[in-house]
Amino acid sequence: MFNSPSANRRLAIRTVTVQAVVATVVAMGFLAIGREAALAAALSGGAVVAGSLVLAWRAMFGPPRSGGDVLARMVSGLLLKWFVVIVALYVGLSRLGLPPMPLLVGLGLTLAASFPTHALKP
Repeated sequence: MFNSPSANRRLAIRTVTVQAVVATVVAMGFLAIGREAALAAALSGGAVVAGSLVLAWRAMFGPPRSGGDVLARMVSGLLLKWFVVIVALYVGLSRLGLPPMPLLVGLGLTLAASFPTHALKP
């Protein structure tokens, strides 16, 4: 075992926190362009944060389990995360008619925020 469960939980919480900060900063940046652009960036960034929360809740929290159960919870959590993100993108683009560029920028930057989080040691 490389990491303890508590270290994995701290990493999940840190990742969600960093993603929330990046989503907020990106949305505030798009506020200079307009309300709809800021809403689009906030929606996509918020969807990534919510999806990451679902993934962390599904995979990390709960009683200790066997390796197969942990893998199944990880895969199901990842599928739930992408379901949340895709539904939010669908709602933003087709139902709300939000501009696509801020939506994609918010999505991309919020997703990219998790990579440096994993590289840094606390």
